[in-house]
Amino acid sequence: MSDKRIFLALGSNLGNRLEHLKSALKYLETHGVRIEAKSRVWETAPWGVTDQPAFLNMCAAARTTLDPFALLRLLKNAEAELGRSESWRWGPREIDIDIIFFGSLVMNDPKLTIPHPYMHERGFVLKPLSEIAPDEEHPVSHKTVSEMLAELPASELEEMVWITEI
Repeated sequence: MSDKRIFLALGSNLGNRLEHLKSALKYLETHGVRIEAKSRVWETAPWGVTDQPAFLNMCAAARTTLDPFALLRLLKNAEAELGRSESWRWGPREIDIDIIFFGSLVMNDPKLTIPHPYMHERGFVLKPLSEIAPDEEHPVSHKTVSEMLAELPASELEEMVWITEI
C-alpha cells in the first residue's frame, strides 16, 4: 500500500495521563507510523459517560504504509501494551487511540468506520485537530476541520484547558 497521511486522536484519563500519551506516540513511531505533527495537549471533561476523571487529549498527523485494518490492529496492540484495561463504552482508560482520517478513505465496516463517526461532535477531537490540520476536509461532509469546529456548541469547548506540548 502506498504511503497514506492519517490523523489520530489520543486520550487518557487514568494513571499518568501525560506519560501514556507520550508512550503511545513513541510506540507508534517504533512500529512504522511516522508522526509528522502533534497538537498541544488539552485537559477535557469526559464525553458520553461523565462520572469519571478528566481526560488529556491530543491529535497527531502521521504517515503509514499500513492498510486501515493493520493500523487498527497496531493501535489496539499499542493500547494493550501500554496498559489499557477493559472498560465500558466511553468509560475510563489508560490510553485510547482512534483513527480520525485515513487519507480521503471512506469506509463503514463493522470493525472500523473511517472517518471517525463522532469526530464532528467532539470538541476534544476538533480543537486539537484544528491546530495541526485546520483545512483538512472531511471526505463525506466536505467541511474543513475549522468549519466543523466553528459549528460545535460552545458547551463542547468550555471545559477544555491547554496543558502542555509534547
